[in-house]
Amino acid sequence: MLVSDNGNGIPDAIKEKIFQPFFTTKPTGSGTGLGLSLAYDIVKAHGGEIKVESQEGKGSEFIIQILAHS
Repeated sequence: MLVSDNGNGIPDAIKEKIFQPFFTTKPTGSGTGLGLSLAYDIVKAHGGEIKVESQEGKGSEFIIQILAHS
């Protein structure tokens, strides 16, 4: 699955932190910093992988891969 946006993008300096619980770039009181952390945990619990590709000023793409088991 691919989810993309046309927002501001994610600076390289924080890409490694975005899946950490309570990490947020929003002001105090605006957001919990749990959304991407929860998504990461759910995908991992299903044996999958979530990656982000982003360019500042051009938006971000989140790639979610979960293998189907037969």
